[in-house]
Amino acid sequence: MAKAILGTKIGMTQIFGEDGKAIPVTVIQAGPCVVTQVKNNETDGYNAVQVGYKEQKESRINKPLKGHFAKGQIKPVKFLREFRVENSADFKVGQEIKADIFNVGDKVDVTGISKGKGFAGPMKKHGFGRGPETHGSRYHRRTGSLGAVGPQRVFKGSKLPGRMGTDRITVQNLQVVKVDAERDIILVKGAVPGPNKALLTIKTSVKSK
Repeated sequence: MAKAILGTKIGMTQIFGEDGKAIPVTVIQAGPCVVTQVKNNETDGYNAVQVGYKEQKESRINKPLKGHFAKGQIKPVKFLREFRVENSADFKVGQEIKADIFNVGDKVDVTGISKGKGFAGPMKKHGFGRGPETHGSRYHRRTGSLGAVGPQRVFKGSKLPGRMGTDRITVQNLQVVKVDAERDIILVKGAVPGPNKALLTIKTSVKSK
């Protein structure tokens, strides 16, 4: 069955394998998460589990969520996410999900919001080439031609200057290098999206064999 958990990006470091090679890893605080709702085919039309992460002050929770947490007798949490499962009967409201659901060698997909870089031109955002650097060219880092004259409009999806970053990005097939069950920390080989302290979703890779 697919496994999933919410976590926080702590940062990057490196560890050394048995062969002495340095392995770049991202340190993730994975959980602990709590099951806040269980959905099934009879009542909801599909099997899913709603998971909460990071305790939150009750004063910062709105009334609908207060009722939702009170129904399951759960402490308020800051983040809620839903994961599809094959059999929701395996879960109970209030059940904890910790980092030890993953093992060393597992392949995971990590989803997060990429770092925001503000307004960027086409060279930084899309990798465009630049014009001549001499003084007389008057064309250095601009967008350039936008297409045919006939339509007399800019086509949707054109690569133009604009906001860069803060996009939802999933990095697939990352390998779990180490699991610290006591501190709920997992080490994943490679980089994951987002700045430090960013919220991450870690799931079993959909493309792993």
